[in-house]
Amino acid sequence: MASWPIFSNSVEARYFASLVPLVNCLRLVINGFSLVTDEGLVKSVTREGNPGELLRGPLYYVLMLILCAVVFWRESPTGVISVAMMCGGDGIADIIGRSFGSQKLPYNQRKSWAGSISMFAFGFLVSIGMLQYFSALGYFQLDWIGTIQKVALISLVATVVESLPITEVIDDNISVPLVSMLTASLTFGS
Repeated sequence: MASWPIFSNSVEARYFASLVPLVNCLRLVINGFSLVTDEGLVKSVTREGNPGELLRGPLYYVLMLILCAVVFWRESPTGVISVAMMCGGDGIADIIGRSFGSQKLPYNQRKSWAGSISMFAFGFLVSIGMLQYFSALGYFQLDWIGTIQKVALISLVATVVESLPITEVIDDNISVPLVSMLTASLTFGS
């Protein structure tokens, strides 16, 4: 997402920017079905070292990046926030939760207070940072008092959804960006 501003203003730019995630998507599918074996990829992107894992969370992650680029691009706070919540919020929550997450949430023993707090904080901070970046480059103008409040609400909703014991039903690489998109669309109107 940080590289989106280097692309032209043409309509096709969003599709061209989606080529890198699309290539990564194909790489995940090829390795996930074990048509090719890239042990480095499997070890770096999966939790259990099973190539089939590439067809779940990592693949959903890349598909959401493509969706945000194609649908929202750089003209909408919605896409920026959705990617920021997935990358900055959920990504850091996993790292912090695994490292410092001894106190589990009462309704989900697979999630921790440390992970959820970091999900909210980093999702909020990365979202605000990326919104400032895109705003400074002139892609949209924001009322910052209202924006901070809206992003706090979006971060809270995304954090609650990420903390729910629903990962067997829907992966958080799908639920977090989708709920962020919905909440951002409702609050920003875009």
